[in-house]
Amino acid sequence: MPSEPEPRPQLHKVMPPLIMGTATFNTQYVPDPFALPAPSIVSRALDLGVTAFDTSPYYGPSETILGDALAHPDVTSRHPRPSYFLVTKAGRVAGDEFDYTPAWIRYSVYRSLERLHTPYLDLVYTHDVEFVSPPEVLAAVRELRRLRDDEGLLRYVGISGYPVSVLADLADMILRETGEPLDAVLSYGHLSIQNTTLNRFMDRFVAAGVDVVLNASMLGMGLLTTRGADAGPMASWHPSPEGLRQACQDLVPVAVSSDEKLEVVAIRWALDHWAVAGAARGSTYSSLPEGTRVGVSVMGISNIAELEETWRVFNSVMEGFEPESADADLTVRRQWSRERRAKIEAVVEKMWAVLGTWKDYSWASPGPGFFNTRAVEDRGVIPDDGIMMRHKLQKTEVDVNVEEVPFTVI
Repeated sequence: MPSEPEPRPQLHKVMPPLIMGTATFNTQYVPDPFALPAPSIVSRALDLGVTAFDTSPYYGPSETILGDALAHPDVTSRHPRPSYFLVTKAGRVAGDEFDYTPAWIRYSVYRSLERLHTPYLDLVYTHDVEFVSPPEVLAAVRELRRLRDDEGLLRYVGISGYPVSVLADLADMILRETGEPLDAVLSYGHLSIQNTTLNRFMDRFVAAGVDVVLNASMLGMGLLTTRGADAGPMASWHPSPEGLRQACQDLVPVAVSSDEKLEVVAIRWALDHWAVAGAARGSTYSSLPEGTRVGVSVMGISNIAELEETWRVFNSVMEGFEPESADADLTVRRQWSRERRAKIEAVVEKMWAVLGTWKDYSWASPGPGFFNTRAVEDRGVIPDDGIMMRHKLQKTEVDVNVEEVPFTVI
């Protein structure tokens, strides 16, 4: 008899606490994403120890660019597939176009496998769940779990979105309707120096049994940067109101007056705070004592300098969790980290005074007048691009693998 498959470890035991986001490999953030040195960025990330990557088919060419970078000989020769963690999403087709039907979810997963040059995905989210109905989300989650259990194409299932209350409601509903909690919930834009709403919902995620809650968009999708959301490609699509954009730009001179940059303050504060506030639904880390969990953060990267700075700050934050040591260098670094945190806290207090009523402001998502532009009759209709056929052929080959066919000795 074939042996029973080994049970999957809980997500928090295998997910790294820092994930490189690749929404930046997209025209929404850069004029020409294909001009980015993606193979160099990805290779450098893996060499540093950043071993998880987040993408989505909604992010334009992001999956293709990331997949080609991971398939580059310089990467494959030193970093085999099991050494890194791949995350993508399904369900959001375009800006106002969503398809959460099981047929489309299945197609989207197969397509992501091809684009990312991988036989399996570590985690798949339903993308921006607030734009569809709860029954649609439930159907999509069930299909992802079927692909996990019946086809072995992915390992963990989660949901993502902007309104934290909707994420919490859906986590409750999915547990109630299926008896199985979500592995992950990805929240974005709600644990930053501008918005700390995510903190208030952690008890609900714990009660819903969610294993890992992740924080993304520490820079507010460009709001909390020196150039701001109005300078560059973000200006045409960013959902924030003009008043919030201006309030965030008013933080730039506050940072400068303390010899800081707004984005540096924002990243340090968010990594520091979510490491603690998200620990109950965080992941473990190899350098920390066994069982210690820290909040998981997703940080968008578009160049090596950003990557290295984020990694440096992340390591400084992690050193604060390490046990006391006789190592003199570590003691010095820990003291520097504590002083750095105190300075950043003081700067952020000044920034909150400037933000005023814009602190903890969340824009409406969906916005007024939203409707799903994917016609009802088109939902679940799969393109004739060969992806489904290729997958069926691959599945047939696996199903009749001669090495696994029983034989009788004559």
